[in-house]
Amino acid sequence: MLTLIDGKFAVGHPIILGIIGGGQLGKMIAMEAKRMFMKVIVLDPSLDCPASGVADIVMEGHFSDPEKIYELSKKVDIVTFEIELANVKALERLEEEGKIVYPSSKVLQIIQNKYRQKKFLRDNKINVPDFEIVENEEQAKRVCKSFEFPVLLKACEDSYDGRGNYLIRSEGEVGQALQFFSGRQCMLEKFVRFRKEISIMIARNPSGCISYFPVVENIHEDHILITTIVPARIDDKVKRKAIDMAVRTVESLESVGIFGIEMFVDDNDEVMINEIAPRPHNSGHYSIEACSISQFEQHLRAILNLPMPKPFLLSDAVMMNILGPHDLAGPYAISGIRGLFSIPGCHLHIYGKLETKPKRKLGHVTVVGSNLDPTSLKYTIEDAIRIELLHQVSKCSN
Repeated sequence: MLTLIDGKFAVGHPIILGIIGGGQLGKMIAMEAKRMFMKVIVLDPSLDCPASGVADIVMEGHFSDPEKIYELSKKVDIVTFEIELANVKALERLEEEGKIVYPSSKVLQIIQNKYRQKKFLRDNKINVPDFEIVENEEQAKRVCKSFEFPVLLKACEDSYDGRGNYLIRSEGEVGQALQFFSGRQCMLEKFVRFRKEISIMIARNPSGCISYFPVVENIHEDHILITTIVPARIDDKVKRKAIDMAVRTVESLESVGIFGIEMFVDDNDEVMINEIAPRPHNSGHYSIEACSISQFEQHLRAILNLPMPKPFLLSDAVMMNILGPHDLAGPYAISGIRGLFSIPGCHLHIYGKLETKPKRKLGHVTVVGSNLDPTSLKYTIEDAIRIELLHQVSKCSN
């Protein structure tokens, strides 16, 4: 039973939070939970995951292993997750037995599959790009012609950071694209020639209270988030559309927790949803330094059914990811920290992943202040930071 009663923490008997996934999001959720005197148990395939330096216990096991999830649930008061690969059936079982699971298995089941996610949004009259499930190659060619090239082919499950996307530029590429995802359910989506990519973090608690963060602007390269600019450089009309759409989305889902909602803005200032993340999101990291409350604390407030005042911006901000170089893999070192810290308003987050991989998120930098120039900051940060393989560093030092 939860030991949060009438808004009181029983210090002698802390709430025990179970997190499925011990990556950087799990680490940052755990940091907020520990600040509020909660105990944290994380389930992750690696005992050396980023959250291991914060959590009280790390259980070794895969996110989708139903027995490991069940074992985790026996040790905790409440279960949440930082990755969509959590096992829906296992979470359903926990809910049936009265365990508190937020977000719910129903919501995860909808969002886990991109086709079901888009269909849910369309059924609830929320604007999304046109899409169709792939039935066979001939049908795919017909859909591509109706959408007009280029068309985006998406794997419906187990894909993130663009790894499940394939841009089809002509009819001759359809067969090749389908072969690339052979054996996996796929959908075709009309390519949106967007003017901007934006997102918003929005939370809902069991009482139905909804609270949202500022709308931010995102810049991606190869489908991976590179830079988040806060606040987004959009007018009030577009901002209002984005907020209204986000509110309608979480109201329709009727779930609990924080959600990252990514959107496109086209040349006509129409706003449509690209994807939903049922958890804290990379584009919300700026909130740690730049807002009155972070996305991670807001997630905990939501799942504990605590008040969630609307977060306000303390400062403009630019957040930039630190990614593994495309040609390096293995144990690594990050150099250039001294130069990075010479940037006024700079805050560095290193996740603690033991190995670099191409395009792997190793950390992020948030710069707060006024009159920030995102392009200049990007070049300054890129010039300062270097990722090197550890054995190369050792050779140089000798």
